[in-house]
This record gives sequence, structure tokens and C-alpha cells, in this order.
Amino acid sequence: MNDRLGRDQLRCPRACRTPVSRPDCALQYRRTGTPPQWNHIRRDQLDPLLSCANSWAPAGTRPSAGHPWGTNPMMDHTTRVGNRLLAALPPADFALLAPHLRKIMLGRDAVPIRSGDRIDHLLFPCGGAVTFIVDLPNGQTVAVAVIGHEGAIGLTSALGTSHSPVTVVVRVPGPVLQIPAAQFLSALGRSPAIASMVQIFTRSLLTQVQHVAACNALHSVEARMACWLLQIHDRANGNNPLPLTQETMSELLGVRRTTVTHVVRALRASRALKSNRRGQLEIDRPRLEAVACECYKVMSRRIDRIVSRGGAGLLHAAPSQDACQLPGNRLSRAGS
Repeated sequence: MNDRLGRDQLRCPRACRTPVSRPDCALQYRRTGTPPQWNHIRRDQLDPLLSCANSWAPAGTRPSAGHPWGTNPMMDHTTRVGNRLLAALPPADFALLAPHLRKIMLGRDAVPIRSGDRIDHLLFPCGGAVTFIVDLPNGQTVAVAVIGHEGAIGLTSALGTSHSPVTVVVRVPGPVLQIPAAQFLSALGRSPAIASMVQIFTRSLLTQVQHVAACNALHSVEARMACWLLQIHDRANGNNPLPLTQETMSELLGVRRTTVTHVVRALRASRALKSNRRGQLEIDRPRLEAVACECYKVMSRRIDRIVSRGGAGLLHAAPSQDACQLPGNRLSRAGS
């Protein structure tokens, strides 16, 4: 498939079979080889969760039975990537990361990285909830943030630090996309959109940390616990009860377990907590929202606004240095 082959002779291998020249099928090409060839940036090594394994085929050809075209559902990556930061990237910029992404599962109470550990991998949650914990010299801990599919773990390495400032603990298990830090930093240097993605997450994380600091200083333990439970429930895909123990809540709030016991009793009395089985907290969300301080709604709205608006802005970021285009072809999303 060389330069002499007209673009209208290439067709999308998906069911639509539309010519490449149509903007609704315009994905990314890269000019390689001798003689030069226009090769689609392949993602067929990815899990079906990430990509439709898009590739281009000459007109009149169909994928073989063993080829990923014939086995994976054909969808644009934005509809399959479970992480909001990655899903917001333009396809060409996502393709810089895609070959290095690996899906793994993080179980309950897993600790992907501890404070002071070297950041060797970045993790992009696609579900579940993790907390960022600050460890104090006297052994006490307190949570400063909770993230789910809107965030990332280890992204501070993009800001120049090679060691984690916090301990990360999984509270609700779920899948994550793992990428070596070296591969991510390499792509970061070539992609303004990925650099913007880092800024989006940094802003959302700082917003949450600022609200948590104010909440810890001004509001009661009962209101703070309600706020944490709601944030974790938001990221737990509606799962109820939540897999949380009183020891976990003690770590999140930075208080003794006896204090947590008293607060749990108060929340049960108000019926904001329906049950407190060992290792499980079943919540009544409307009543819990009534108990929570205003920090929960204000913080949630601001974080969602940062991620949503920032993600929309990534579509207009300058193309990556590796994203070559066919003459006259604007990069666009499939089906846009």
C-alpha cells in the first residue's frame, strides 16, 4: 500500500466499509518504509477493553477469521477505554501510549506504591477506588484524596519527581491500565495533548487536596466520614455495601478506631448507615448526603468540571510530533 495507491482505494475494515477519505472514518496514518507507505497506527495488541484493534485494509479485502478485526468488537477507543483521562486523548496521542498499556486487576487493600518508593509504572484506574495516604513519622495516617476512573496513580513523575510522595491503597477493587514510567515520559515529550492531560489531573488533584485540608480543619468527624463514603461510593460503580472496615475509616480520617465506632453508631442511629457487617458498610445515600458537609458536592462539581472541560480541550490540542497525516486529511474521531 504505497503513495501511488489512491486514498479512495482504502476502506475501513469495520462494517461501515466507508472510504478513508470520508472524515467519519479518518484515523491516523504514519509514513514509513522504503518505498514510503501509509500505515495505520495499529492497536491490535491491546485488550478489547482498550481498542477495537483498528487497522486499514485495501479495498475489497476482508479480515481473516484469525485476525483481530474478526474477533474484537469494532469501536472507537473513546468508547472502550475505562479511564476518562486516556479516553479524552485524540487517537494519535493515545496511540503513543497504547502499545505499552497493560490491563491488570488491583485487589482490595492492595498497595500499588508506598510513600518514598520509586515510580516505575503509572496506573490509570478504569474502575474501583484508591486513596492517597500521607504517612506521618509517628505512624499515624490520613487520606488526602480518593480517585477512580477520572485520575491516575504515579502521574507526579511527569512533574519531575521520581519517588511517590504518598502511599496508594486500593479501597474498592477494579481494573487499571499500567504503563512503564519511561514509556509514558517518552510519549509526554512528543505530545502536547498528553502534557495537557497531566495538567488536568494535577488541577483536579490539587482541588481535592485543598478541600480535604479545609474539611479536616472545619468540619466534624461525622460529616467528614459521610463525605469520604460518598466519594468512594461514586467510584464504586454503585456497589453497596462498600468493602470498608472501621480500621480503614480510621486510616482515612486520621482518628482512633474508638472515634470511628462512635461515629458509625451515630450514622446508624440516623439511618445513614443501614448495616455495619464486618468489613462491609451499607449506606443510605440520600440520608448520608444530608449528613455530609457541603465539601462533598462542591468538590465533586469542581473536579468533574475540570476533567470534563479539560478533556474536551484535548481535542483541540496540537497534534503529536509522531502523528503524520495524509495530505488534506484532518485528524478526527471515528464516527464524529
